[in-house]
This record gives sequence, C-alpha cells and structure tokens, in this order.
Amino acid sequence: MLKKYLPFVVASVLFGCAQPNDRAQQYLDGDFASILNKTATIESNKPKDFTEFAKQSEQVLENSPSMAGIYQPLYEQLNEWALQSGDPAQLADFGVQAAQLGGGDKKGNVLFTGYFSPVMELRHEANETYRYPVYAKPDCETDCPTRAQIYDGALQGLGLELGYSANMIDPFMMEVQGSGFVHFEDDDSLEYFAYGGKNNKAYVSIGKVLIERGLVAREKMSLKAIKDWVLANDDQTVRELLEQNPSYVFFEPRADAPVTGTAGIPLLPMASVAGDATILPMGTPILAEVPLINADGTWSGAHQLRLLIVLDTGGAVKQNHLDLYHGMGPRAGTEAGHYKHFGRVWKLGLENSATQAPWALPPEKLE
Repeated sequence: MLKKYLPFVVASVLFGCAQPNDRAQQYLDGDFASILNKTATIESNKPKDFTEFAKQSEQVLENSPSMAGIYQPLYEQLNEWALQSGDPAQLADFGVQAAQLGGGDKKGNVLFTGYFSPVMELRHEANETYRYPVYAKPDCETDCPTRAQIYDGALQGLGLELGYSANMIDPFMMEVQGSGFVHFEDDDSLEYFAYGGKNNKAYVSIGKVLIERGLVAREKMSLKAIKDWVLANDDQTVRELLEQNPSYVFFEPRADAPVTGTAGIPLLPMASVAGDATILPMGTPILAEVPLINADGTWSGAHQLRLLIVLDTGGAVKQNHLDLYHGMGPRAGTEAGHYKHFGRVWKLGLENSATQAPWALPPEKLE
C-alpha cells in the first residue's frame, strides 16, 4: 500500500498543499511572525506606476505642516528613487528602510478593499419622486434615534433635511462611504457632503444579511450586487433590509471641495489608502503590489507596484487590511465595490529621521 501512495506523499513534500490564489494571493515569502517584519531587500518584478505619488505627497506637504515636518525627507528620497531607479531592490541605496506586513494569513497577503466618493442626485425640496430625506446631525449623543425610527419620521420638523433623494439606497451607500458629492437636480449645483457624525448605534452589514438570507451568493457580493437586489425589490422590502443596520450616518454640507480623508488631505485616486493608524500613522508611505481586477470583479492575474500614502482610516480597516481610494462617481463605485483582493505591502521609513525603523511597533501591538 505504501508504494501506491508514495508519489502523492513525495509531491506533497515538494510542493505543499494547494493554496488559494483566486483573489490574487501570493506565497513568495514564507511565514511571518509579526504584523511588521524588517525587510533588508524588497524583491518584486511587478510592472510599476509611481506617477501619482509625487502629486499625492505634494498635497500632504502643502496642507499639513505637521506631517511635512515628519515625512518630507522620506517623500523627497522616494521621489528621487522613483525618478532614478524605481527598482525596489535599490531602495536602501536611497536610505529607505522597509518592513513587510505579515498579512492576515501570516504569509504576506494583505487585503485590499476599495472605497469611492459617490455622486448622489438630490433636490432641495421634496416632490413625488424625490421624497427620501437626507439629514444633518440632530442634537443628540447617546440617545439618538435608530435607523428605523428615523425612517418612521423621528427627525421630521426639526429643520435637519439637507435634501431629498429619489430612493433609499443612494443615501445609504453614501453613509457606507462616509461622505460624497451631491448634485442638486433642481438648480444644477454641486456640493460636497462631509461626514457629520452618526447615531452611535451598532453597525450591521446588509451585505452579510443578504448572504445569510440566501438572497445573494457570498462569492457574488459587492456594492453593485446590493444595488441590483434593491432595484429589483419594492420600497417596503428594501426598507426592512436597511433597518437591519440600526447605525445611521449624518452629513455636513460644504462647498464643492476636494475629497479629503481623516488626515484632512485631498485624496487622489489610486494614490491614497485608508489604514490602521496604530500601525500605519497618517502620512505613512507604503510600497504595494496592488492587485488588478477585471470588470466582473475577478482577478486579472496581475499586480502593479505603486507608492501609496495612508491618509484615511475606517472602522473596518484594521491591521492587515487597506482600503484603496478609487475616485468619484459610478465607475469608481463599481470598481471599488468589486475590490476584495490581496497584495504584498511594505511600510517605508528613512534612516536617521523621524520615520526610521518602520518595523517598530507600539508595545500593545507587539506579538
């Protein structure tokens, strides 16, 4: 019997068990013991695109003197490296140090999701079509109404209406993103709705609810899948689904302005990410093999090497998870909604500067 199974045993020893790569996973670096792992030399032969880094770093330096004081020397060296070399193996020649993120699987696979700035159609005054209100934050802290209570009219008559949508899902999607642009259909004006607070109720993913109810397959779940399901159902059915998430986000209107993240810096598409600030402080540059996906959400089979800057945070963005900003509008929304793929990531620092030793962790993060 041993002879019968020997070839399989030998193959298993030589090649190991098959590992999934349908979402762009790679297995090039062995196992990692920590969240951040000191890396002497980065080896990557992926196609490169560093064109947006100079523009995004310039936004940081122009808009934040405090971050400029920390990161300007590192940004300057990275721009020099990108112009003169662009070879990850030569980063050390420019004084740049690196620490690779271990990934949730401890094999270097860091999850990339995507977010975008939606453009929502509203009217200033309600009519038969535009009848779903979008609200500014009421004067409440711990005792704010739930989503269901707000839908029942708990905020009516308080003068908090910022506009009216033609459906319930567009405001909900903007809540998920945290902010977005609004086009007022009645006077053709454009405003930016910034995050204005929330009702401090627990967040429940309606995507997860749809999966658990068997209404959308797990492998098909995306923002587009949610919207398609909503458009195929009546208002009462949609409302019942949305009310499964008691959390509600309010907005603060501002003049048409650049999209900014938590750091208050204008965000450029495919140049900035949201990350865990306890590991990647605001302004941190990272080198990332960004997964490239097809229009249907499947992995294209390729990664692209990019320099990105951490300029935003998010409640679900913890440790080995980055949220890549895709830009504004429906196309960016479709692309971001499909994004649930993996790539390798290195946190960067500059020797003999405030950013040196990027592998260092605060005591509570040491493992």
